Amino acid sequence: MATRQVTVASSVGLHARPASLFARAVQGHGIPVTIAKEGGTPVDAASLLMVMGLGVKHGETVELSSDADGADAVLDELVAMLARDLDAD
Repeated sequence: MATRQVTVASSVGLHARPASLFARAVQGHGIPVTIAKEGGTPVDAASLLMVMGLGVKHGETVELSSDADGADAVLDELVAMLARDLDAD
């Protein structure tokens, strides 16, 4: 299983617009990806409601995981996305 950790850079964390952009990016890749706060239970990263339900704040670290073929490249792209302020884009 491929995993990556990233510190969320969006000023509002993964709420509203940043969570929506992230969930849509996951959906666009067509592979199952989970996201979890440190020590938390992983949830479906393609689900906007589940991502927002994590309550991830600016500066918190999350872990992305997938066991699908090609997951490394997808996770790298998603990490790069979360590492920038999606509200500033």
